[in-house]
Amino acid sequence: MKTLDQFNFAGHRAVVRVDFNVPLDAGLRITDDTRIRMATPTITKILQDGGSVVLLSHLGRPKGGYEQKFSLESLVARLTEEYGQPVQFGGDVLGPPATDMADKLQPGQVLLLDNVRFHQEEEAGDAAFAQQLARLGDVYVNDAFGAAHRAHASTAVMAQYFPAENRVGGYLLAGELDNAQKVLDNPERPFTAIMGGAKISDKILLIERLLDKVDNLLIGGGMAYTFAVAQGGTVGSSLLEKDKVELAKSLLEKAQAKGVNLVLPTDSVIADRFANDAGRGEAINTEIPDGWMGLDLGPESRAVFEAVIRQSKTILWNGPMGVFEMENFAAGTQAVAQAIAEATEAGAFSLIGGGDSAAAVQQMGFAERVSYISTGGGALLEFMEGKELPGVTALG
Repeated sequence: MKTLDQFNFAGHRAVVRVDFNVPLDAGLRITDDTRIRMATPTITKILQDGGSVVLLSHLGRPKGGYEQKFSLESLVARLTEEYGQPVQFGGDVLGPPATDMADKLQPGQVLLLDNVRFHQEEEAGDAAFAQQLARLGDVYVNDAFGAAHRAHASTAVMAQYFPAENRVGGYLLAGELDNAQKVLDNPERPFTAIMGGAKISDKILLIERLLDKVDNLLIGGGMAYTFAVAQGGTVGSSLLEKDKVELAKSLLEKAQAKGVNLVLPTDSVIADRFANDAGRGEAINTEIPDGWMGLDLGPESRAVFEAVIRQSKTILWNGPMGVFEMENFAAGTQAVAQAIAEATEAGAFSLIGGGDSAAAVQQMGFAERVSYISTGGGALLEFMEGKELPGVTALG
């Protein structure tokens, strides 16, 4: 993959696929601009070389056709501030207005076009649509790691309409791949992976691959209750994948056979309903009463998880430890984030694996205290599972 530092953009117009799928409030104001800021070094390099930029991105999941709440026009003011110059908005990605504005771009100028997903051809990976997008510039730059696992028109297919030497990976994309590779291929030990979230089924492939690489595997979140049942326990109304109990048993056996320290929660904070103001209590993880559900790590589990994390030298975290969006069930996720920050400050390398984990680290104020926060939840998972990412493969 050719990277930015191998290309001089002077006199070139770069079509840059970014991932500006940022959260907006009801007033269409950006509530977290991380993805915008992470792409800035790539845009800056192109402009400083003397190139111009046409930005393509998706936002949300429009049903097909224009929807104001999913329009990238809401981002223009923030991008203008970020780049220190006016950012032009060209409306729909297809048609004369977009191509005319792109053709008139001068070196150092930036044009933003609207949501590529307003066209169903984008997610279908339509070749004709991709070819039309490719006419907007003479260099293709992919910096959208968060969408690199999608074989969509703008993330993968359009690359073929540029000469091989004019397909470039942006700084964000390259950084994501380098940091993931560092954890997978060259971890300093002890290497600890922390897996959370709702379902084992979402993480099976990654867990199986990690069992060949890690020293410690900590399992939290909703998926821990399927493991508790696999141990012969009862979990009340907790989240449970009944069809994955045998899989959980086999993962426990594999971990033991490979000498991996697989740590499961021993206690939970439980609730009598799924609400922040629910009645609360604590229970042993394998003895949760009927009518109650586990929604967070209990105090004993938090202490054990913290101790393992603090003695680690490489840490991968993917998935929260409980329903952290509710204040009364955020202590487990908070404890893990705090322990990772302290381990990092003591010299460990920590990779936070996108999605809810990244959101938790940002919201709880630990973003500056970890080594790297991935912008791509699904993309990072698939890369770490050993799958090819179409958006990376297309760059050659």
